[in-house]
Order: sequence, then C-alpha cells, then structure tokens
Amino acid sequence: MRICIKTALIPAGVVALLALGTACATKQMVIEQVAALDKKVNGVEASVEENQKRLQDHDERLTSIGTLVGQYDAQFKAVDGKLDEVRKAAQGKLLYQETIRNKDARFKFDSAELSLGIKTALDGFVQKLIAENKGIFLEIQGHTDSTGSEEWNLLLGKKRAEAVLEYLYKQHHIPLHRMQVISFGSSNPVGDNKKAEGRALNRRVEVLVYE
Repeated sequence: MRICIKTALIPAGVVALLALGTACATKQMVIEQVAALDKKVNGVEASVEENQKRLQDHDERLTSIGTLVGQYDAQFKAVDGKLDEVRKAAQGKLLYQETIRNKDARFKFDSAELSLGIKTALDGFVQKLIAENKGIFLEIQGHTDSTGSEEWNLLLGKKRAEAVLEYLYKQHHIPLHRMQVISFGSSNPVGDNKKAEGRALNRRVEVLVYE
C-alpha cells in the first residue's frame, strides 16, 4: 500500500526547519571552500615571498662578486703596471725605434708572411745592430689596419711580430732571450684607415732597440 504525504499536511515549522537545514549546509560548503582557497592563497604568498628572498640573496651575492671582481681587476692592473716597469728597467735605455714599413717592405692584406722587401729591410736593420756592437734587447711590435675584428687584429699583429722574431733568430742568430713580441692590433695607426695607402702603412712591424 502506497503512503502519500502531502506537503500541505506537513506542519509549517517542519518545512521551515528543512529549508534552514539546506541553507545551513550550503553556507557550510561555501565556508569550507573559502577556507581551502585561503589556504592555497597563503601557500602561494609564502612561496612568492620565499622566491623574492632567494632573488634578493642572489642579487646581493652578484653585487658582492662584482665588487670582488672590481677589486681584483684593480689589483691586476696595478701588478701589470709594476711588471711593465720591471720589464722596461730590465731592457734598459731605449736607443731607437726601427719601423719595417717602407714602400717595398709591407705586409699584404690579412697576411703575416714576410715578403722579400721585408726580409731585405730586416737584413739592413741587423747590419746596423752589428755596426753599433752593443748588447741589445729587441721589442718587436706587430700592427694592423682597422679591417676585421679587434680579436683578429690582435692575433694578426702577434703573428707578424712572431714572423719577424723567427727570421731574426733563424737567419741572423739573434738569441731568443734578447727578443720579445707584442701586438697592438689596429690600436696605433700611423696612416688613415679610410684610404688604401693609409691601411698599407698601418700593416707594419716596429722594433724598439734597448741598450
């Protein structure tokens, strides 16, 4: 037998309690969801604060490293300056400077090969040294024009200076301990790099003769 209960037969107070119970359950769910969301937000904020702290610590370390690098760089420059003074003192008095760059003694573009004209100029330079008959020290400086990168020009200048050193050693038996090479790349031009003739003048080797 089916029992049907009509709403009209339910007391009004019971209906109100049922409605209130549903409303309370819905409100409780909202409160729980808000609480869970707040917890997640708090977790995210804590994570952000931690990351910010890490970034700040990282920046402080970078600043400290930059300061140390600056200090060491200053120290290295000071030491390098002292070494340069010691080197000059060891070399002695500068007697004169010979430039290998006359019309017939030029390096070709992007080359460190010694032409016949350069070798002839070096032979004449050695004869001058022999005639003076003095104990000497040679600083061989390599130079380039401004074509190409700075790194390549420094390397090319060094190759030109080393080619001269090798020729003086093998052909004229000048002791290696009485010579050193250095490259200036394109930093010390003597001609206008905007013109072909100026660039040709800049592709040179200069020899400083110390007593």
